[in-house]
Parts: sequence; structure tokens; C-alpha cells
Amino acid sequence: MAAGRERRAAAETFPARLRMRWHRARVGVRRSAVDYFRGDGSDWIALAGLLITIPLIAVGTMANPVWCSPAALVLPIVAGGLLLRPASLLGLYAAAATALIVESIQLGPYTEGPSRVTPGVVLVVAACGFTGLLIAQFRSRVGVPWRRGGTMLFDLRERIRVQSKLPGLPQGWHREMALRPAGGQSFSGDFVVAARTNGGRTLEVVLTDVSGKGMDAGSRALLLSGAFGGLLGSLPPHAFLPAANGYLLRQDWEEGFATSIHLVLDLDSGDYELYSAGHPPGLQLSAGTGRWEEKAAEGPLLGVYEGAQFDPVKGSLRPGDVLMLFTDGLVETSDRDIVEGIDRLTGEADRYVTGGFHGAAWHLIEAVAKDVNDDRALLLICREGPTATAAASAAAEAAAEAEAAR
Repeated sequence: MAAGRERRAAAETFPARLRMRWHRARVGVRRSAVDYFRGDGSDWIALAGLLITIPLIAVGTMANPVWCSPAALVLPIVAGGLLLRPASLLGLYAAAATALIVESIQLGPYTEGPSRVTPGVVLVVAACGFTGLLIAQFRSRVGVPWRRGGTMLFDLRERIRVQSKLPGLPQGWHREMALRPAGGQSFSGDFVVAARTNGGRTLEVVLTDVSGKGMDAGSRALLLSGAFGGLLGSLPPHAFLPAANGYLLRQDWEEGFATSIHLVLDLDSGDYELYSAGHPPGLQLSAGTGRWEEKAAEGPLLGVYEGAQFDPVKGSLRPGDVLMLFTDGLVETSDRDIVEGIDRLTGEADRYVTGGFHGAAWHLIEAVAKDVNDDRALLLICREGPTATAAASAAAEAAAEAEAAR
């Protein structure tokens, strides 16, 4: 009891109360700043700051109109169009109009000398204000302030990347994925969804190419990747593409078709089934012969007609074998057909046979289709032979020894 009273007495001292108030104020300011950045908070801070700049600009203009032109009032007006809500923006415009009137009275008629408030200055300021008001009204109608718009796009991009992340595989298997959107953008119409099913013994991967490219196809790719991720593993493998086809038909998009390839791989035996919906064929490298073989399954595009049938092609990955899945942007262009593109891809991939395919996916895209204005995706599944496994183990041991030496 005595110890408790001492703690309460210490907490009620003036320095303790001061620290507590300072902590609460700091937390409140931080929360307000976070809310403002996300677009959830009030815009009074931005409005107050811009209202302060207007009289400062007006004083500078009246003091030295040569260096501080009357047209400088467009600066807070443009900033207000980006920062403020429409109601607050009207208050800012009223302050700017008042400043223009005061400047014109103080500087005198524009016919008496340069650096005055001319009709052209008034028109420029009014045009900037009108444009800012249109932008603010559009943001208000959409319901996404500009501060939140960038973070939303960032979140969408990261969600696509997370959904395209391949699950880890047991020892003796290697997988990697490389995706490059058209035009260097952050959004792509190509995406991957993958999952370990059947108690982790089966790897299911779906590589999809949505019609369109870049930003135009990014929103549809995000929607489809979420839907396909929910279907994958929830249905038997043979039912996945029919269900995906039905989902795409229900969307009733004007440009609503997609190609897709579905890999079902038994990680114990290496046997697999490959289902295709109008997608380019897979390529398998046989370690025994050193040759690439096309694995082409039958099936129409997704989203074209109901009742589509998808017949799989079967195969097996033995130690040292490699399976490549890709989208048409990697092998097909306006001046190069798909056969020539596949030949070029396999020719470049042959350079990695002896050294292994670790890190090869991105380099293959760079070598085969670096400057192509289309979305490109490449997926590699390798069943490593004894040599590759030993080399990987040796590399891991060397890295562990180097880390321990440090």
C-alpha cells in the first residue's frame, strides 16, 4: 500500500504531469499528421498555411512588383487545388481575389506602367483557380484525396506482388518468377497465383495474361488475381479453368478475355499436368537429351464462351529437368512470330544449362524481350540433379562459414 501511494505521489508531481501532457500532445500531432497524409483528416492546416502565403505575396508584390509579379498568386491557388476540399478552396479563392484588388489599387492602373495587375494576370489567376476547382471536385466525387491516391496505388501494386509470390519448395526443387510490365510501368496485365495443395505435396501455379497491357489491364489483373487465388486449391485441378472461365464471363467486360496456363506438379514424383486456356505452350528441358520440348495443352481463351473444355497434357520432371512457362509478350511481337520467339528463348536458355537456372528468369527477359512494349512474364520450375544440389549445399555452407568468420 505504501509503495502504491508513493508511485501515485510521484506520478502527480508537476514534472510528471508535464511529461504526460507533452506525450499526449506529441501523440495527437503524430496521429493528425498520419490522418492528414492518408486523407482522413481535416484540411485546415493546409488552408491556414496557404491563407498566410497570400498576404505575404501581396506585400512582396506591392513592395517590389518587378521581382514578385502579381501573377505569383497562382502558386497558392495551384497548391490549394491539390490540397484542399472544394469548400475550403472557395475561401482561398476569395482571399486571392481580395489580394488582387488590393494590389491593383496600390500599384495603380496597368496603363501607367509595367508590373501592374493587368487583365492578362487576372485571366491567368482565374483560369488556374477554375482548373484547381475542377480537380478538387473530381477528387471529392471519387472520394479519394490526392494524398491517399498515391498510397492506394502503392498498396495495389504491393498486393499484386504478394499474390504473385511463389511458395517455398522442398529441397531438390528451384522456382523463380520474373515479371516486367509494358513501358516500365508498375502495373501489369500478367500475374501469377500459386499454392501448395494436397497437404503440401502438390504445387499448383496459374500464369495468366489479361487482355490489354500496363495500366489498362492492371485493375482487371488485380481483380482476377484475387478471384483466381480464391479458386486455386478450393477446386479439383480439372475444375479450375472452367470456374475461372465462368467468373470471367460473369464480369461482362468489353475487353474481357484472358489466356491462362495451369500447372499441377507432384513434388514427390515430379509428374505434372498442364492445362491451357489459349496460352502459349510450356517448354520442358530434358536433362537426358538436352533438348527443349513444347508442352501444348488444348483449350480456348477464358471469357469467350460457356461450357469450354480444357484437356491437359501430362509430363514428368526428372532430376535436371526444367519447365518454363511464359506469356506471349516474351516470344511474340509485331515483327516476330511465336515460333521464332520460342526458338530465340530456348537458344538463350541453353546458356544456363551447365551453370544452373538460379537467377535466370530476369536475365532471359532482358535478353529476349528487353524493349518490347508489352507485359512479359516468365516462370521457371527446376528439378535439380545431384550436381546442382551438391553445388547449392556447398554454396550455403560457404556462406555460413563466411558469416561465422565475420
